[in-house]
Amino acid sequence: MFGKYKTLFIGTCLMSGVTTTMSQNSPILLFPGNAPGETTQLTERADRDGGKTGGESVLRILNVGEPTITYYPAPKDIASGAAVVVCPGGGYNLLAYDLEGDEVCEWLNELGITGVLLKYRVPRREGREKHEAPLQDVQRAIGYVRAHAEAYSIDPTRIGVMGFSAGAHLSATVSNNFSRRTYPPVDASDRVSCRPDFCLLVYPAYLDADTFRIAPELKVSSQTPPTLLIQAEDDKSYINSSLFYYYALKEAGVPAWMHLYSKGGHGYGLRDTGVTVNEWPGRAEDWFREIGIID
Repeated sequence: MFGKYKTLFIGTCLMSGVTTTMSQNSPILLFPGNAPGETTQLTERADRDGGKTGGESVLRILNVGEPTITYYPAPKDIASGAAVVVCPGGGYNLLAYDLEGDEVCEWLNELGITGVLLKYRVPRREGREKHEAPLQDVQRAIGYVRAHAEAYSIDPTRIGVMGFSAGAHLSATVSNNFSRRTYPPVDASDRVSCRPDFCLLVYPAYLDADTFRIAPELKVSSQTPPTLLIQAEDDKSYINSSLFYYYALKEAGVPAWMHLYSKGGHGYGLRDTGVTVNEWPGRAEDWFREIGIID
């Protein structure tokens, strides 16, 4: 049934952002002027030459130098007041923008949740950790959404984050690095908390390190938000990413859920790839209800 969440992309992919049928607002530039540490102008571009998933091509955004967010407001008649900042994956080299972005926001809207699609900086910046610039972007994004919650009919205590692959690593990183901003404050959005209230990780990458440890940037504590992990056992490169992180959450006393499927691989998003893992959105919906995000 979840094959229906195919992209409704009908707009143009330009430096200003991507417009879709579900997006109700223009992209919002996160940092006035240059983003922190940016010294080189990049020419943002988009392509669909990266193969297909579920029989459909994947829109890839490359060379992002100006991070943005785009709101996908939940329909008023079912709006729950909750919001989720969505972080697409792409190995920190590109963004799988429809597969793990637009289509995810459409699904969230069907549940009464406002989606906030984050277009964070890629590719990896030379001389900086792979997630350093994107962490600044997601911290700023969560702070912005919380600071402007009233304007978008959002409950500031129900703002979550979710991501896929590298975007899941980014979501986990901000879930454990929220006590201070990693960039100079810009405005009032940086004076409110950037801690997500809940976190959903779908086939996360890069969460593990050597010798059965989690990556050093993931300083899991009792303050890490409740987390759901979706993982396929045959995702050989990244299964330990989920297993090790789940164990760290458990040891810290953080409410944690994991759905582990035998087959599914990596990079399926919400599309129908013919395996049982495709039913994960139903399990996520159950989780949203269990933790009080939707009724």
